[in-house]
Amino acid sequence: MRETEFEKETVGACCVGHEGHCGCGVHAEEACCGGHVHGGHAAAEGGGHEGCACSHVNPFKDEPEERSDLLDLCVLVMGALVLVVGLVIGGGFTVWQRRLFYGVPFLLCGAPVLAEGWRSVRSGRFFNEFTLMGGASFAAVGLGELPEALAVMIFYQLGEWFQERAVGRSRRSIRSLLAEKPTVAHVLEGDDVREIAPEAVRAGMRVLVRPGGKIPVDGKIVSGEARVDTASITGEPVPVRAVPGSGVYGGTVCLDGSLVVEASGPFEDSEIARVLNMVERAAENKSPVERFVTRFAAWYTPAVFGAALLTFVIPPLVMGGGWREWFYRALVLLMVSCPCALVISVPLGYFGGIGAASKRGILVKGGGVLDAVSEVSAVAFDKTGTLTEGVFQVTGVEPAEGVDKEELREAARVAEALSGHPLARSIREAFGTANPKGIEASEAAGKGVSALWNGERFLAGRASWLRENGVEGVCEKATRSPATVVYVGRGRRFLGTIAVSDVVRADSARAVAALRDRGIRCYMLTGDRRTTAEHVAGELKMDGYRAELLPEMKVTALRELVGDERAAFVGDGVNDAPLLASARVGIAMGALGSDVAIEAADAVILNDAPSRVAELVGIAHRTRRIVRENIAVSLGMKLLFLVLGVLGAIGLWEAIFADVGVALLAVLNAARAGGGTEYPAA
Repeated sequence: MRETEFEKETVGACCVGHEGHCGCGVHAEEACCGGHVHGGHAAAEGGGHEGCACSHVNPFKDEPEERSDLLDLCVLVMGALVLVVGLVIGGGFTVWQRRLFYGVPFLLCGAPVLAEGWRSVRSGRFFNEFTLMGGASFAAVGLGELPEALAVMIFYQLGEWFQERAVGRSRRSIRSLLAEKPTVAHVLEGDDVREIAPEAVRAGMRVLVRPGGKIPVDGKIVSGEARVDTASITGEPVPVRAVPGSGVYGGTVCLDGSLVVEASGPFEDSEIARVLNMVERAAENKSPVERFVTRFAAWYTPAVFGAALLTFVIPPLVMGGGWREWFYRALVLLMVSCPCALVISVPLGYFGGIGAASKRGILVKGGGVLDAVSEVSAVAFDKTGTLTEGVFQVTGVEPAEGVDKEELREAARVAEALSGHPLARSIREAFGTANPKGIEASEAAGKGVSALWNGERFLAGRASWLRENGVEGVCEKATRSPATVVYVGRGRRFLGTIAVSDVVRADSARAVAALRDRGIRCYMLTGDRRTTAEHVAGELKMDGYRAELLPEMKVTALRELVGDERAAFVGDGVNDAPLLASARVGIAMGALGSDVAIEAADAVILNDAPSRVAELVGIAHRTRRIVRENIAVSLGMKLLFLVLGVLGAIGLWEAIFADVGVALLAVLNAARAGGGTEYPAA
């Protein structure tokens, strides 16, 4: 049966333990659980870190929202009603009636803040939002400003409530991905079916998947047919038809029919496990803006505490005047000073951007990646498997003079028997797979493959590579055909060529057009022949290309094409890993991409659609614009109200708006990063 929503919620996931900086610059060990937990919540306990100037939102924390939200909302509404009634009635209370009328809701609304503030003071942490709010509100009570004290707590709780609502959408989009983790595998053992954990599955085991059940591990279908919902991996809502021989991903859902899947390995080696690991690690990668906020908040709050103290002490001594008046102004300064608008909304903006990308089938490894993507002015694509389908078909077999066509086919089968290259797979599909027993193979990335069998050496690859290995009589074809030509040799004999054709993805032209519309130049790098590269680059209207490149040449070729521009590279193969790691932004194709490429990349496109690159650029620009707006508004409003507070031009009511109101506006603005339609259509 398909898992219920409750079961999904109880299959949590949390980040691996790591050190990090809290939002206010205090280095702290984050509270994390060690890994995935089955059948129960795996949420890290605890909220903010020590010395933190504001509470933190953990994207992987499964918070008991349903249990606490209703109570919080009821307390908030009750406090607001008391405040409104009190302001309307005005002075119709005795002293004790007034204290009781405002004091009870003040304590109810402020209990969490006051309790946390007391714990902070006891542990020697004086500079955080809880001590600011608690101290300022108690000082207001001491001055007899009870409505203001209640308003502080009401608006603070209102800001917290909206913060949770704002982050909820992005958290749910990411957490829904984490909830795709399978919890059980039904392994066939003879006529029996045994339930085991997906982690216990080993390569070669046969797993039964019933209608509505999750496929626990990656593998190949042995028997049965069904429609499979692959949205958790590819982001595509349309189910695909799976038949015997089809590959399937762990974490996808079998919608109808039963399947028997032969596992390719345990759960930890599956695509969904790799995806989960990347999502969990994304929160660790802070953007430069987030690091600025961390450094800024580390000195900002103590500095304002000091300024408030000086405001209270120095003016009465130097200029005269009442101590009460300057004490009130110092309270206003403290109220204004809380940096919540900045240190909450900036990480929340990046979190929203990561969530928006995940909903589109794009995994972003942290806020720093979004910053880097927003600065990109050029994108270079690998050709095979990125701009093209990477699914080749043999379209021509041309033996050398005096060579039988069957000998050429047999030599190609042996040479490509153990290679994982797309060209090798197409040759095996066309000619059949040679028995790998006794074959010793080696591969030179970007050049070719060599196989030793029965004392003979078989080679397939570039013409120049065959010559380097002593093959004589290699005749390099001068053709304008876009097909890729594989040269085959046996010992020192040249046996002929095999033409293999690839198909340009229907999505590629749209991706290039969308990027160029944004003013981003597009280039192509490939190890393929120049004629093939020229054909594809012309069809897609690329700004430039380089062909016949070895892996180590691609880094230099990219520099030659883009110069000092900040460039992203999009690729999928092992030979793309160096460039994915060295480019300003590395983007890997996740469905067909190699493990090495995906690990080296900064972002992963799960469904291999090149147009997702343009969508990622749109999300990155939107996120950065929102973050910059929040920084400008937060700092500008704080500075304005700090000056007005010292001059005595505002009171506690205005200070409450400067703190909680600005924070609320910034949080609501940050929530836009997780939604909207300002991205190119897929």
